[in-house]
Amino acid sequence: MPEEQKNSNILSIDIGGTSIKACILDPKGEQLSEFKKLPTPKNSSPEEVIKSIKELVATLDLPFEKISIGFPGYVKCGIVQTAPNLAKNKWTNVDLAQQISDTFGKPVRLINDADQQALGIVSGKGFEIVFTVGTGFGTALVFDGDLLPHLELAHLPITKTKDYDDYLGNKAFEKQGKKEWNERLERVIEIYKTVFNYDTLYIGGGNSKEINFPLDHNIKLVSNKDGIKGGAKLWDLEEKFHVFTTHPKK
Repeated sequence: MPEEQKNSNILSIDIGGTSIKACILDPKGEQLSEFKKLPTPKNSSPEEVIKSIKELVATLDLPFEKISIGFPGYVKCGIVQTAPNLAKNKWTNVDLAQQISDTFGKPVRLINDADQQALGIVSGKGFEIVFTVGTGFGTALVFDGDLLPHLELAHLPITKTKDYDDYLGNKAFEKQGKKEWNERLERVIEIYKTVFNYDTLYIGGGNSKEINFPLDHNIKLVSNKDGIKGGAKLWDLEEKFHVFTTHPKK
């Protein structure tokens, strides 16, 4: 029995624009290892990112049977289509799930990073949206606990020259300052209220701690740690939309 329990562990990986993080979870999403991280390599090509993941996994020292990966871009059936905050022109049609599955000899589920975080955060009741305000602007849509198809809402235009990523990402925070950034975020929340009429909105990511305006009763601030369970929840979902299992090639 302990062997069976041990073998249902999940390696959960979060690839971000600034760091790559990993930990081992049990099937319920409880952490069995420390949350280890490394800076995202400067040349964040697929080869360099996989090299960093191997380094991280070597420090975890616990067995696992499945791998969950949150990726900062658009992913379809385990294949990366875009990665706005990683190496330019290196991430079109990259079979990242297959490469990682073959590296470790384990099945992999690879989805957008905001989607994976969202699974660990949401209550599972009604229409819930998660924002991540960090290096870029991430979004996830969940209905009754089911992950809806991922939409790169960060790349909708919000001004003549800017999309949401430009408007609310970390570069904008540093350039415009806290006051202007908060005004922009308020504006975006108003747009989302009107367009989506969500039941609950959760806001996480590194810059969520900079929010200085009162939030509606159905808006909650969350930390990255709140989203860790998402790596386990991802394996509870049936395969549909972008939830897809990649197996190692025999």
